[in-house]
Amino acid sequence: MIETIEIKVNGEEKKVSKGIKLQEIASEYQKDYRYPILLARVDNRLKELTYEVKERCTVEFLDLTSCEGNRIHINGLILILLYALNSLYGENAKIKVQHSLDKGIFIKTEFRLTETKLQKIKDVMNEIVKKDLPISRMNIDRMEAMQYFLEIGEETKAGVLKYTTDNYITLYRLGNVYDYFYNLMPTSTERLKDFDLTFLNDSSFVLRFPTVYINEKIKKYEHHPHMFDVFEEYKEWANLIGVETSVDLNKVVSTGKISDLIKIDETLQGNRLLNVARQINKLRNKVKIVLLAGPSSSGKTTTSRKLCMYLKSFGLNPIALGMDDYFKDKADTPKDENGNYDFECLEAVDLKLFDKQVQELITGTKVTVPTYNFPLGKKEFNHDIQLAQNDIIIIEGIHALDPKILTNISREKKFKIYISPLTEISMDSHNRIPTTDNRLLRRIVRDNRTRNYGVEKTLKQWPSVRQGEEKYIFPYQDESDATINSAAIYEMGVLKTYVEPLLYSVESTSPYYEEARRLLNALRLFLPIPSESIPEDAVIREFIGGSYFHE
Repeated sequence: MIETIEIKVNGEEKKVSKGIKLQEIASEYQKDYRYPILLARVDNRLKELTYEVKERCTVEFLDLTSCEGNRIHINGLILILLYALNSLYGENAKIKVQHSLDKGIFIKTEFRLTETKLQKIKDVMNEIVKKDLPISRMNIDRMEAMQYFLEIGEETKAGVLKYTTDNYITLYRLGNVYDYFYNLMPTSTERLKDFDLTFLNDSSFVLRFPTVYINEKIKKYEHHPHMFDVFEEYKEWANLIGVETSVDLNKVVSTGKISDLIKIDETLQGNRLLNVARQINKLRNKVKIVLLAGPSSSGKTTTSRKLCMYLKSFGLNPIALGMDDYFKDKADTPKDENGNYDFECLEAVDLKLFDKQVQELITGTKVTVPTYNFPLGKKEFNHDIQLAQNDIIIIEGIHALDPKILTNISREKKFKIYISPLTEISMDSHNRIPTTDNRLLRRIVRDNRTRNYGVEKTLKQWPSVRQGEEKYIFPYQDESDATINSAAIYEMGVLKTYVEPLLYSVESTSPYYEEARRLLNALRLFLPIPSESIPEDAVIREFIGGSYFHE
């Protein structure tokens, strides 16, 4: 007699055979999903579809429209891509998975690429999807895995395993291709049919797919030249100094040379910001307003204050003006779909007053500017400003790059800056470090230190923060005259020492346990880096403490 158990699936009570695999249950619920089901949350833990259900539990199936599903969808596509390349061109057709680019993944090739070749790769990938080949999970001795990767010329992957203390590690197999990923995987290729490839040049292309934020279709590729050039510049520098991956960084740490790397990196960061100040100074007869925007935890405050110091060295006198001080009174603030005050939308700003006062300031008029009293929810006018000849206004805010602000002032009077920590190092050739993860780790540390927030509160707020960025910041990044990368090449090792203990505080019963576990899993590939050698004006100090500008 077959033993049955009762479980709850997507909120529905259901009887199933004891030991049934999730993928069998998923087939009954696929009709309710736009995209193939990729994994499940079982009693708050993420499980691959090969997981056997042996006791009463709660199951929630996920497709690529969830953050968790999207991550393993990307991992699966990369594995299929590797298999297609191996089938077409052999083991020498190597790639480097580098960073996000216009809602896709930018990939470098170590072989000459043509549009015809890329189309062939895409065709083979589609064939692999149609064949519905299994993706197998294997536990293997770590030393054997290291030897395997060395034999196929993947020295970096072997190096990653060197800094792992586990006796056994998990590899994923597709046909004759074995690889190491630090996230879960789909169970078969048929679930990975939603993708496209876009040719860029003879050594790079973009892997594209539906995202959490644009899940109705695959976004048409749009090139962002500023962002692309900054990423390329930093990647070239990382290659020049030989620190492209977590393995390279760990080598620097383990040989006692991290202080030198920190000094070199911070000098470089200072020089790049100084060059932006030089650009502004050259335009001093025209530019009267510097607008600076970027997503959460980009280091906007430190960067804007350092920029002010550099501008002063050229004889300019920067005066800060905050867009947040121009919020409408609370009673006039729009509400979101949940009935909460929406302070992130542009309509929450008193644009009429903001535009009027900035216009008056640049014409030399004395203006009484507001300070927003958040507890009372209203503006208070108690501060007079009047610009002198060498004064320049620095405006930092979420909407600073939106062309709908300051429409009464000509474009030539504005200099726009976009800032973000564009992480330049990867785990290895096939595992990148998402910029969003870098920012999230920064925010967890800062929220805990300055606001006494627990990790769960920060993780709970993060999705709404990301939604706001997608609406109000990222669409306007191409408006900028300069793009600043605020990431330090060494910072993952520094953040690890501060954020790791905090992440361990998340209990297994928490809805944020898996996210904390995922971040811990990524951080374990980095050796810890002490903060003693980090200068007081470094951006990372804004988050870990000890900043010249914040303490």
